[in-house]
Formats: sequence, structure tokens, C-alpha cells
Amino acid sequence: MAAKNFIVAIELGSTKITGIAGQKKPDGSISVLAVVREDATQCIRKGVVYNIDKTVQCITNIVQHLRTQLHTGIKHVYVGVGGQSIHSERNIMVRDLTDGASVSSDLVDDMMDANSALEYPEMEILDVIPQEYRADSLLQIDPVGIQCSHLEGLYLNILQNRRHYNKLNMCFEHAGVKIAELYLAPFALADAVLTAVEKRSGCVLIDLGADTTTVMVYYKDIVRHIAVIPLGAGNITKDICSLPVEESEAEKLKLKYASAYTAVEDIDTSMKYEIDSERIIDSSRFIELVEARVYEIIANAWNQVPSEFSERLMGGIILTGGGSNLKNIDIAFRKQTNVEKVRIANFVTYTIVSNNSEVNAHDGTMNTAIGLLAKGDQNCWQPEETRTRGIFEDNSATSTEQSQTEEIETRDINDLPPGVILTAAEKAAAEKKIADAKAKEEAEKAAQEQARAEEEARAKAEADKNLKQGKGIMARVIKFFADVTKPDEE
Repeated sequence: MAAKNFIVAIELGSTKITGIAGQKKPDGSISVLAVVREDATQCIRKGVVYNIDKTVQCITNIVQHLRTQLHTGIKHVYVGVGGQSIHSERNIMVRDLTDGASVSSDLVDDMMDANSALEYPEMEILDVIPQEYRADSLLQIDPVGIQCSHLEGLYLNILQNRRHYNKLNMCFEHAGVKIAELYLAPFALADAVLTAVEKRSGCVLIDLGADTTTVMVYYKDIVRHIAVIPLGAGNITKDICSLPVEESEAEKLKLKYASAYTAVEDIDTSMKYEIDSERIIDSSRFIELVEARVYEIIANAWNQVPSEFSERLMGGIILTGGGSNLKNIDIAFRKQTNVEKVRIANFVTYTIVSNNSEVNAHDGTMNTAIGLLAKGDQNCWQPEETRTRGIFEDNSATSTEQSQTEEIETRDINDLPPGVILTAAEKAAAEKKIADAKAKEEAEKAAQEQARAEEEARAKAEADKNLKQGKGIMARVIKFFADVTKPDEE
């Protein structure tokens, strides 16, 4: 029997695109109904789309396979994005107030709007995370109502390369797949694997993917930094290929023998690892290759942690993703970062019910997709008889974009939950709304200025008339008195 109430999410990973469908149960658990994964190495590099046509085909295949497994139509999907081009930058907005003035909500909104309107060369602001406000010398999360003479707003702007942002949106438009909501995948992952205590006390979430490693820093429940570095577990495989072996063989060797850390006393220089019945390699050489690359990944990831937070991470380091399955990866992080508290998040904190082997593997590779699924709150079901003709065809992109634009007219980027970002169609609609409001405001201002000018002209004309009349009266009065006081002629 076809399901009639479900959520569908699509994650664009560093080397794979994953589609997942599931139902949220009254008890808070999530039942996974279908999972589809497509190899994206021919169209996505380090989480960034570089071949639009092949990405469109992957998305189309995923939605079609999900429809087949669900035995029904799909109205829209939730989409998670990440990739190398995403990073964060801090910014400060400053406002001076008259002495004794209180900070108003309008002032805070104005500062947020001014920050969101910043232009970064070739970059798109995806999301803005307010950090704190400094009212004179006092730090506050919410400064409204506080009296001060100087206010600073600290913001974390999350950016993506504009070309990559546009390509991503174009892929779903060309595939005719409607987006219910576009979400920053690292945020969905963080909510799925981190505890409230870890976010509050300060922690670093490190997602070790195949081609990229994502670093996310939390402190006092606020995201403080996010970065994606172009190194992942796949780089270890490529290094093993230098032995030399084929990539497929290198991957098998990594899974069988690789360890992120091996104590010096445990290294046996005489030990050999078997590649096949005819070839062997020195274990010490293999260990050296693996550890060198692991060291580089850890060093680069730890370098992303801002210095002001590196000593405040009471929640420690949380590792997840496929690369977190590498033997002794937690020990390697402890050794190189001097952070003793290291946890491997092999699975999400939600209760998941599934018969799918990939979901039940609990190896960290499905955490982001499940996190995106958990974020969904709109039913994605669409009855077959009402399903838009050609929903998976390229020529449906125009109607899809139009319907998305119509839905978002009332959405404001400042009102979106953390991690939710506007699609290109939504952003265009929001910008049009702002432009229309500004044009209306300018027209009203111009009308007011014109009315004021006309009123001033009328007042001046009336004053001139009164002055002229006054001068005439005065002239007659002067003449009268002159005539009265004129001596009589003899």
C-alpha cells in the first residue's frame, strides 16, 4: 500500500547523492521507508556541482527510484547542501545612540538587514548567525531595552560561491524537482548527532567525508565557525595507490589494514601486508603513508578552530562521517589536538526504525541524510492523479520555479531558522519584494515631498499676496495722513 504521509530529503555529498524517505511517528521516532544512493563522482567534486547535466540525471534517477519504492508521487523534497565552497566570515555592525537611549527592536533589525545586504565578491550569503551584541562594554545575546551609547552587532555570515549556488538551484529546476526547503547540511548533521550539553558547553563537530572534511564549532548554543576543507578519507586511498596498486585495491587495503595511529612499539618492520597472491607491501611503509595523510587532515581541521574557542571546548571533539570508521581515529585526534574528550558519532540521536542495511550499518555515512529527513515538516506526498505532468522532465523547470516564487513571497531571510537558506527562486522573490517595498517607500516619500513643496508654494504665494496687500494699505494710509497734514493753500 502506498504511503500518503512522508518526508523526502536529498543530500548532495562530496562523492554521492543520497535520497531518503521516511515517516515521523507520534512517539518521536522516524521510520525510514526508502533509501537511494547515486555515485556522483562524474558530476560532483568535493561537494560542488561541476557537471549540471549529469547532476540533473542523478537527481532525476533518485526521485524516480524513490517514487517506485513508495508507490506514489512526490510533491517536493528537502535538499541539503554543503561542499568546499561553503565557509563563514565574521562581521561587525556599529550604531551610535544618543545618551540614555534604549536599544529598540527596530534598531536591531536594521543592523541585521544592513549585515545581510553586504556584498562579497563572487560569494552569496546563505545564512546569518547573530553571535552577540556589545552594548557599550556589556555582551548580550538580546540587547533590546538596554540603555547604551554604542552598540556593536557581531554576526557570522555563511557564504558560498555564487556560481556553485546558482548551479545547484539550476540542477533541481532542470530536473523539475520542487524544493520544499533548502538546508545547510552541516546544521542538520549537528542537530542529529550533537547533544544539547555539547552545544552549550562548547564542541567541535568534524565530519570526515570522502573528499571533504567539514568543521563546525559550537559555543553557548551558537555556531561560531564553519569551514569545509578539501581533504577526506579518499585522499588516504589515493596515497596508498602510490605503492603502487589500483584504486579499488587501495580502498580494500585501507579498510583491512589502515589505522590512524599506531604506537611505535607496535610497528613490526618485518611484517608484510598481502595485496594479492603474488604481491606484498611493507607494513611500515603502509603505516607511514596512512598516518601522514591523517596527520594532515587533523592539522587542517584543528587549524579551523578559532583560537578564542580552542580552550573552551568542554564538550570536546565529535567525529562523524565515513572517515570516522578508520581504526584509532579518536586516538589520533587526542594525540594531535591535546583534547582528551573525543567521541565518535556513528549514528544519530533520534530513534530510527528501518530495514535498510545502509541505515542500520551505523557507520556515520547516513547521519546527514537522516538529519535532513528529521528537519522536514511538510508532507511530500502527491497523489498520482494530481501529479504535475513531466515533473521529472527538464521542460517543467519554469512552472516549478514560478510555484516556488509564489510560495515564498511572505518569507523573510531574517525570520528563517538557523541552517535554512533561500533557493534562487525564493531569493529573487524576496529581493523583488524588498525592491517593490523600497520603490513604494520612495514614491510615497516623493509624493510627500511634492505635497510639502506645493504647500510651501501656496503658503509663500499667500504670504506674498498678504504682503502686497499690506503694502498697498500702508501706502494708502501714508497718503491719507500726508493729505491730512498738508498745509492748506492760501
